[in-house]
Amino acid sequence: MSFGVGSMVAPLRRVVMRRPGRATFEADPELWHYTRRLDAARLAHQYELFTHHIERAGAEIEWIPAADDGLADSIFVFDPSLMTPHGAIVLRPSKSLRVPEAALHETLHNRLDIPVLGTIEEPGTAEGGDLAWLDETTLLAGRGFRTNQAGIDQLRDILGPLGVEIRVFDLPMWRGSAACLHLLSLMSPLDRDLALVYPPLIPVALYQTLRERGFECLEANEKEFMASGGLSVNVLALGPRKCLTLAGFPRTLRTMKDAGCEVTCFMADALCLPCEGGPTCLTLPLWRG
Repeated sequence: MSFGVGSMVAPLRRVVMRRPGRATFEADPELWHYTRRLDAARLAHQYELFTHHIERAGAEIEWIPAADDGLADSIFVFDPSLMTPHGAIVLRPSKSLRVPEAALHETLHNRLDIPVLGTIEEPGTAEGGDLAWLDETTLLAGRGFRTNQAGIDQLRDILGPLGVEIRVFDLPMWRGSAACLHLLSLMSPLDRDLALVYPPLIPVALYQTLRERGFECLEANEKEFMASGGLSVNVLALGPRKCLTLAGFPRTLRTMKDAGCEVTCFMADALCLPCEGGPTCLTLPLWRG
């Protein structure tokens, strides 16, 4: 079986990606809540370098075909689907401009013969950035501006019969509803017993859950977190303690390396920082194991 995800850190075997196109390059920053107009050439170059890192890690890439569909955020493929050990769940983004991306993901899963276990329907909202596997039977969920209670209830209805428990944590307001603050903006698992966290914003109950489960919680540097809009904590685990992260945040990098992590950095000042999306957001793991 070449699909199934019940871990955030098991070796990455198969992943979904979508290359940026005109919609991303020409995106209105005010409409899409980007920090500035994007440098198309630099963004495209950085995306290709990022792709090479994924390929070098040994992951097979399944591409969502490019199309002139106006979906600027669709390169951030992590949010419109949740991969489980049993198949996929098509989510419903809270950002209204992203709702049409769900259809792209349903088409993808059908093409790849991956079972679709269910779909989040209105009024529910749920985004992948708010969902993280603690283990194959425990899903962490952040309740906030992007994932609401109705969405969590629907996820429970889908996953409960499969023996999956959902543990819910309320997220802070931080910069308000327009900003992209996800659960995975505040913590990134790096190994089965190691996570990078930002203590000033992480929910107390989530921190306690990680500690109770035997996690060592590395603290991300505060100045780097603020300078990156939270993306210094957005780390993609290619495998246990094998990490891919944004370049330019040396103190957080040193913290991970001191904990025994092999860390690869990539330039993302044009690709990620203006758009509030990091390496985790740019990939949707289909298979880890």
